[in-house]
Amino acid sequence: MGYSMSRLELESDICDGEKNIPEVSSSQRSTRPLNVLDHEIAQITKLRSGPHELLSHVEPGRREQQVSTVKMLARREGNYSGRGRFSSADCCHVLSRYLPVNGPWLVDQMNSRAYVSQFSADGSLFVAGFQGSNIRVYNVDKGWKVQKNIVAKSLRWTITDTSLSADQRHLVYASMSPIVHIVNVGSAETESLANVTEIHEGLDFSADDDGGYSFGIFSVKFSTDGRELVAGSSDDSIYVYDLNANKQSLRIRAHSSDVNTVCFADESGHLIYSGSDDALCKVWDRRCFNANGKPAGVLTGHLEGITFIDTRGDGRYLISNGKDQAIKLWDIRGISSNTTISTPAYRNYEWDYRWMDYPTQAKDLKHPCDQSIFTYRGHSVLRTLIRCYFSPAYSTGQKYIYTGSHNSCVYIYDLVSGALVATLKHHKSPVRDCSWHPYYPMLVSSSWDGDVVKWEFPGNGETPSPLTKKRVRRRYFL
Repeated sequence: MGYSMSRLELESDICDGEKNIPEVSSSQRSTRPLNVLDHEIAQITKLRSGPHELLSHVEPGRREQQVSTVKMLARREGNYSGRGRFSSADCCHVLSRYLPVNGPWLVDQMNSRAYVSQFSADGSLFVAGFQGSNIRVYNVDKGWKVQKNIVAKSLRWTITDTSLSADQRHLVYASMSPIVHIVNVGSAETESLANVTEIHEGLDFSADDDGGYSFGIFSVKFSTDGRELVAGSSDDSIYVYDLNANKQSLRIRAHSSDVNTVCFADESGHLIYSGSDDALCKVWDRRCFNANGKPAGVLTGHLEGITFIDTRGDGRYLISNGKDQAIKLWDIRGISSNTTISTPAYRNYEWDYRWMDYPTQAKDLKHPCDQSIFTYRGHSVLRTLIRCYFSPAYSTGQKYIYTGSHNSCVYIYDLVSGALVATLKHHKSPVRDCSWHPYYPMLVSSSWDGDVVKWEFPGNGETPSPLTKKRVRRRYFL
C-alpha cells in the first residue's frame, strides 16, 4: 500500500539525537573511500557543470578541480576562454557551489500534513498539497502570495499528487479515487471551492468494463504538450488519459502490485517510466506497446517497493527512491528484455514500512541481479512515499540528487561521488516532498508537521523568519 496509516500526532523525536542523522564533513570525505560513479553519465555531468579548460588552468598541465568564483570572473574578464563570456557549464560551475542550505524561511504553516510541493517549470509558481483537502498555489514572483487556494472535491484519504500543465493554466489533483480533478489555475478567483466558486471537472480514469471497481491514484503527470495525463494506480495499472477526447485512452496492467510512481521519460511522450511495490522499474514504449502489450524492458535492483521515480529528461537516465532505504540511478540502455523477471524470494522477515523500522538484517542485503549504475544511502524511506529528484539542469548541471526523508530532513547527494554534501534540518515529521527552484539556489521542503519552508544559499543578508511554536534546527555544510 502506498498511503500511510500511521498515527496523526507529530513525531517530534525522530530528528532528535545525533545518531539518527548521518553527516559527512570534508575531513570524513578525505579519509573514507567512496565508490565514485564510473559511467558515461559521470563524464556528461562533469562537462555540464565544469569550467572551461582555460578558466581552470593554474599552470601548464595542472588544473583546479574547484575554481573560485573570483578567479572565474577575473579570467572571464581576461577572455581566457576566447569567448568573452561564460558558457552554460561555466555558469553551472559557479551556481552549483551555492547550495540552498541557509534558513529556513516560513512559506506557510497548516494544521494538516503536507504531501506534495513542487515549483512550476519556470519557477514563478509553487504548489503545495495537504491531507486536509487544501491545495495552495503561491506566486513566487509576488512574495509568495497565495494565488489560488483550492479546496479539493471528493477527497479520499489525502491529496496523493498534483501536476501543473506546462502553460501553467491548469492543475490536476488526485486522491485514492479513480477520479482526477482539473482546475483552472489562471482564473481570477483566489478561492477555488469545488463546484461552488469554480468547477473542478472530474476526469474518470476507470473504464466502462470495470464494473464500478474503485481504485486509488498515487501518481499523475501532465505530458509536456499538455494533451495527456499519465497515472499510476492501486490496481497495479498505468493509465493514459486523452484530455482532448476527454477519456481514458490506454490502460496497461503493468505490475503485480501498486504502481506508486509514473512519469514521461522526455518531451516526446513516447516513453513512460513506472515504479511499483513489486520492487521493479519498467520502461514502456508506446510506439510498439499495442503490438506486443509488454514493457520495453525491466530494471531490477531494489529489494523493496519503489516510492518515486524522477527522469533526467533525456530519455536515458532516471533515479528511483525505494523502501529498501536507497536511491538508485539507472541507464535504460541496460534494461533486461526478460519482462517476466521478478524479485527473488530473499526475505525471511516480516516488515511493513508504514509503521515499522527497516529491519537490521536487511540493511546489508544486495539484489543478485542489480542493474542500477549507482546507489545512494543515508536517508530513510518510511511511513509514506518519499520523493527524490535530480537537481536543476540550468543552475547545477544536474550534478546533485536530493530527497526528503522520514527522519524529518532533506538530503543532498553528489551524483558522481555519492557523497552526502548537505543535510537540511528543521521539520519535526517526515519530509515527503521537496523542490529545488529551476533557476535560483532555493529549495522548498514540506512535511507532515504542516510546515512549508524555503532554504536559500548563505549570505543573502536576510534573517530566517520566526516559526510559530517551532524550534529551528540548522546545520549545513558544503
